[in-house]
Amino acid sequence: MAKKADVAALEAATKKAAEVPVPMDDNDDLEEAKEEQSGGYGPMRRNADAGQDGIVFRPAEVEDVVIEAVEEEAPYNKPEFAALTPKQQGMARQLRRVSVPPHRLTPLKASWMTLIAPIVEHLKLQVRMNTKRRAVELRNSEQTDDIGSLQKAADYFKAFMLGFDQPDAVALLRLDDLFIESFEIQDVKRLHGDHLSRCIGRIAGKDGKTKYAIENATRTRISLCENKIHILGSFANIRLARDSLCNLILGSAPGKVYTKLRTVSKRLQERI
Repeated sequence: MAKKADVAALEAATKKAAEVPVPMDDNDDLEEAKEEQSGGYGPMRRNADAGQDGIVFRPAEVEDVVIEAVEEEAPYNKPEFAALTPKQQGMARQLRRVSVPPHRLTPLKASWMTLIAPIVEHLKLQVRMNTKRRAVELRNSEQTDDIGSLQKAADYFKAFMLGFDQPDAVALLRLDDLFIESFEIQDVKRLHGDHLSRCIGRIAGKDGKTKYAIENATRTRISLCENKIHILGSFANIRLARDSLCNLILGSAPGKVYTKLRTVSKRLQERI
């Protein structure tokens, strides 16, 4: 009897489980609906012109549009302002002093008028010689147009004090890419007595032949002041002249320096 009761209870439980609905997601219903519409899990075939939502996309014909630029007159003329003077820019009075060495006093007196002519006429600066301090004093004025004129004039006088001629020093006023480089023979090689004198003679050459050859080949100007050497020129040309002078100081024969200068001059002419 107990076994029959257990079997009856199992049958009743299975009937109740079959009657209870299984919970399903909303996405499952959507997927079933799509499968019924498409007819299965195979690829969906659509119309070539229709999109996913049934919208048909077709190219539209556009006529050529010509855009014409209409030139309108400006409502006003462009204003033109005059350049500000240094006084309007707020530049105060500045002073530069260039000391005069004793061995350059006589050349300074001889060429004083030619020295100050470009400074007074073109740069509009005020110049005077202070005999007590043995210095040339430069000062800007109200007529000075460029702020950098004072520094250019100071470099111009410094070049003259280092031993350069006045026509060569004027190039510092006209060109912006010129520099002066100075060094001593002792910086390259320590020489004393007769060895130092022979080295200076090798650099100068007979009647200045070697020095002039280096200047013409490298387009620089060289000033020999005892054991100091000053070179005036552009950056690249100064380097070429310095290399040839260092070779002479180290003991190279002038003939070897001449051959190198010929190749250097050819390269410079090719660049030009």
